[in-house]
This record gives sequence, C-alpha cells and structure tokens, in this order.
Amino acid sequence: MTIHKLKILTLGVALATLPQALHAQQEADGTAWVSDDLTTFVRSGPTDGYRIIGTLSAGEPVTVLETSGDYSRVVDEEGDTVWVLSDELQETPSAQERLPVLEARVEELTEELSGINDTWQSRTASMTETLEVRERRIAELEARNAALEDETEQARSTIRELQARLDTQEEDLLMRYFMYGGGVAGAGLLVGLIVPHLPRRRRKRDRWF
Repeated sequence: MTIHKLKILTLGVALATLPQALHAQQEADGTAWVSDDLTTFVRSGPTDGYRIIGTLSAGEPVTVLETSGDYSRVVDEEGDTVWVLSDELQETPSAQERLPVLEARVEELTEELSGINDTWQSRTASMTETLEVRERRIAELEARNAALEDETEQARSTIRELQARLDTQEEDLLMRYFMYGGGVAGAGLLVGLIVPHLPRRRRKRDRWF
C-alpha cells in the first residue's frame, strides 16, 4: 500500500469515528444542536399558541432542559430559556461545530503521517544502501570465484602436461634399461661362445730328474 493510500485510509477512519465521540459527549451533558437545514423560531411556551420571541441559528448548540409535546425547553448560548420544536433539534453536532474539530484532527493526522512517511523513507534508504553493499560484495565474490576457477583450470592443464612428460621420460628410461640389458646379455652370450674355442696353454711339468 502506498503512503498516499495509507493517508486517505487513516483520515477516513478518523473522520468516521469523530461523530460517534461527539455524540457520546452530547448524551452525557444533554447538549443538542439546532438543525443545519434552517434558522428556527422559538416561542415562550411549548405550543404553537405561544408567541414567537426570537430565533436560533442553524447549527447553534443548546442545552435541553425538558420536553413537552412537540416542543423542548432549551437554553441557548446567551443563557436565554426558550421553547423550540423538538423536530428542529438534532442529536449529532452540527457541521459548524464539527468542522474545527475535524480540521484540527486532519492537521494532527497529516503531521503524524508525515512523520511516518519520513521514517519510512529513512528505512527504505537504509535498506537500499544495505542491498547495494550486499550486491557489490556478491559481485566481488563472483569475480574472485571466476578467477580461482581460471587458476584451477591452468593448474590442471600444467599437471596434465607434466604427467605426459613424466610418462614419456619413463618410457625412454625403460627403453634404455631394455637396450642396456640386451647389450649385456648379448655380450655375455658372445663371450660364452668364444671362450670355449680359445686355445688352452699347456702347463709345463717340473722335472726333478
């Protein structure tokens, strides 16, 4: 939900609860309000036969003292006691009465929501900064991992090359051993064939007589 929608919702809830609170207050102290729709005449008694002695302005608050028939005896803001038709009174505060309260409440809620908005923006900025730091760290680790993989592949290639050279050297060494052994065996065989055919020297006998 966006901040704008949150403001509208909160203001709506506040405005909806204000009439209930004001209505509860007027029930406790007997306050009523002249209807917003008209300016009504007031009489000196509780019937149409009594003379008109003045008027009450639309939305004006009065205190109900008693009710007799269709009329209620009320005290207006100036302290005068008069009779007015009960149908021309309303139990809920008039628009004139509610407007300043509603405006003050709207201003209060606007300030509160402004503070919430500032706090939210601060938290969002902090989270964004933390996310950017993490993304940079991840990028660094990925780059380091790629470099290590390259180094590992180079090391493997070097090992394979050295292993091939070692295998070649082993084959050369075996071939040399084989040739050396064959030469020694051939020389031995040749000596074995030649020696029996060599002339033997006869031993001189020593004669004493």
